[in-house]
Amino acid sequence: MKESKFEEVMDVAPKGVGLAMGIAVTVLAVLGELETNTAFIMLGIGLASVSISLLKNK
Repeated sequence: MKESKFEEVMDVAPKGVGLAMGIAVTVLAVLGELETNTAFIMLGIGLASVSISLLKNK
């Protein structure tokens, strides 16, 4: 059965958010522009996005 465009986007978007948050935290930490609390929040959002994507596939 073919997935609709919406389902395709909802499959890829959370993975992209997770990846983007990880990269953003790494870059900002290297530049010294990131507080620890903010980093944990950003990584939490990324982890939650990836988790939603994985749960959707079950």
